[in-house]
Amino acid sequence: MSRPRIVDLRLLPSAGSAWAATAVGIGFGARAAVWLAVLALVAIAVVVGLRTRAPAMAGTLIAALLIGAGFAVATATRVQAVHTHPLAAVAERGGDVTLIAAVSDDPRAVRGRTGDTVMVRVTLRSMTAGRDAFDVGGAVLVFAPGEGWRDLLPGARVQFRGRADETDRADLTVAVVRATGPPTVVGEPPWHQRAAGYVRDRFAEAASRALSDDAAGLLPGLVVGDTSNLPQPVADDFTAAGLAHLTAVSGANVSILLGAVLLLTRAAALGPGTSATVAGVALLGFVILARPSASVLRAAAMGAVVLLAIVAGRRRQAMPALGGAVVALLAWFPELAVNWGFALSVAATAALVLIAPRWARRWQLRGWPRPLAEAVAVAVAAHVVTLPIVAAMSGTVSTVAIAANLLVAPVIAPVTVIGAVVAAAATMWVPLGEVAALTTGPPLWWLLRVAREAAGLPGALLTVPSGVVGFGILAVAVAATVAAVALRRLRTAALAVVVGLVVVWVPVRMLAPGWPAPGWVLVACDVGQGDALVLAAGGGSAVVVDAGPDTRAVDGCLDRLGVRTVHAVVLTHLHADHVDGLAGVLHGRSVAQVVTGPMRLPSQAYELVRKAAAGDGVPLTTVRAGQVLTAGSVTLRVLGPTLPAPRDPDDADGAANDQSLVMSVDTVAGRILLTGDVEVPGQRDLLRDGVPLGADILKLPHHGSRTTTPEFLRAVGARLVVVSVGADNTFGHPNPDTLRTLQEMGATVARTDLGGDIAVGRSGGGGVAVTYRRGTIDR
Repeated sequence: MSRPRIVDLRLLPSAGSAWAATAVGIGFGARAAVWLAVLALVAIAVVVGLRTRAPAMAGTLIAALLIGAGFAVATATRVQAVHTHPLAAVAERGGDVTLIAAVSDDPRAVRGRTGDTVMVRVTLRSMTAGRDAFDVGGAVLVFAPGEGWRDLLPGARVQFRGRADETDRADLTVAVVRATGPPTVVGEPPWHQRAAGYVRDRFAEAASRALSDDAAGLLPGLVVGDTSNLPQPVADDFTAAGLAHLTAVSGANVSILLGAVLLLTRAAALGPGTSATVAGVALLGFVILARPSASVLRAAAMGAVVLLAIVAGRRRQAMPALGGAVVALLAWFPELAVNWGFALSVAATAALVLIAPRWARRWQLRGWPRPLAEAVAVAVAAHVVTLPIVAAMSGTVSTVAIAANLLVAPVIAPVTVIGAVVAAAATMWVPLGEVAALTTGPPLWWLLRVAREAAGLPGALLTVPSGVVGFGILAVAVAATVAAVALRRLRTAALAVVVGLVVVWVPVRMLAPGWPAPGWVLVACDVGQGDALVLAAGGGSAVVVDAGPDTRAVDGCLDRLGVRTVHAVVLTHLHADHVDGLAGVLHGRSVAQVVTGPMRLPSQAYELVRKAAAGDGVPLTTVRAGQVLTAGSVTLRVLGPTLPAPRDPDDADGAANDQSLVMSVDTVAGRILLTGDVEVPGQRDLLRDGVPLGADILKLPHHGSRTTTPEFLRAVGARLVVVSVGADNTFGHPNPDTLRTLQEMGATVARTDLGGDIAVGRSGGGGVAVTYRRGTIDR
């Protein structure tokens, strides 16, 4: 076994100073960057004056300070240019603008209130505000309706109108513009982007013909980072399982592809120069195919560094290459200094170069087989080093990531290489790519199975503080754990802590005994700030009323209840916090129908619902006030809406709440009134029309907002009021005055933000039983 080589770390201080100077300038402004540059120059003078006996160390420090000063000045200039930009001035007053811009990256679907919304990054070419016209550059973030935007290729030049708003993003974005309609294409994308788009489209077509929907959406994500067809439940599973990095373009993609190329060149007995040329051409082709955005270029640079370390076995050169890549990328894309993906990529690369080989050697000395030692070292090192960053970024930590990554590791390289072959074959002839794609079926099945099973484990994804607090807590925890494992004196204490967690935390936190509650008739799923209600329909089946804002949340709730058959998904209205999770209900379940109210507005949201239902072969039906809907053993009586629907589509968003379906259902626990988000006008119209609203159990309208009248609550007269509301939401729900009214009426209030999933059933004494996952209250 070879002895560890000394690693050259001399470029890392320069990379760190460049990163810090850029981040300070972007985060705290041009003045802070200038002061940082001054302090760096003063520090250089001090170092020179000390005449140290370690000239090499002094030289490294001076170089780092000089680079930091230079980056600070450059960042100050860029930040000042953003603040004095003419579009920034328009954004301050929220003015309308006409822009001509080049698309910088692929449009990405986002969750919007009206459903079909995309986010597009563009680079300005010119702008018109009122009578003023400017030829200017600058980065702009555009939110737009999907029509006309979703299929744009990077490099396309477009003209569009929109309303400019100030950005709260901590980067060099000049403004946020909300486009009012589709763009006009005034310049075609360059030939290489058109070629890349053609290859990606043919690749996706071949995958969709040969594979299941989940696998077809996953394969392009693994190979070129194209997740446009990845079902949201699959994406959520990969996030919870700690596998999301596999569906983003990362250094691993580059390393695998270049490794395969170098193996082929070696098998062909090509010389080093020829091999390097072929690998360089392959790298350039991959960058073009995966889009030459900042993230792809970052992945290319980091992947090349990992390849240098692993394939060539020259860690001494790997760290200088990493430092040089960081400096070069920050000079080209300064916004990377405040980019989470960049931080994760650099940290993971450094871990693979510095930490993983040492741990692998140590474990080999203890008798581990070399392949196992190296695989575990890579997975553990990357996860441990990036854990504090992930916590700071998302406020969540996957407890199953290491195990999941180890389980899928054997299939990642084959799928990536075969996927590249599929893309090449499909470009020539789609049926040929289709045949090649069939060979990826088994490994993709394994990936999907591991992700789903790992994500479905209780406690797979833990919530932790985000931001600086989360980073600090996890950094201390990681450091303490590593120290405890490394020092023999602390291993016993560490083992005792682990055993304690297993004995106490697993039964209490993970196993959640007593759930689902026996005999439940209604469950309010904890889906955050939204609604997702489940009515028992006999034989383990259910009726789902609304799907919440998140696919994973409602999918997990139904999994915990063991619901595989859904007789109907009833969407009370078409706001995102009630319909965006629909795919989570449809995924992996037998669903008989999707039901909506009479108002098919906002039209974008309705179209998304229609497509989701059609994609799973589920019929879409409409119900109105006065109708009766029978689904399984559940009979829903539609009481509202009774207000006329708006004719003007521009009024749809504001009127959607009062167009909510209001329904009653009789159960063994009593009559339940389901109200969607109906507000004061809709409630008063129901009262005025004499609609029978009396019920034993009320789903409080609109998450308990102030738009519920005391008259409505008294007319219902419920003994139990269920509030589906997100913890720490920014709307102040539920409203204190509404809660006070319910308290005066003597009603019991059950809230998802306090108790998580809530089950309602019949108690042994004939009353209503409310069961949280942490206890039971009888009334």
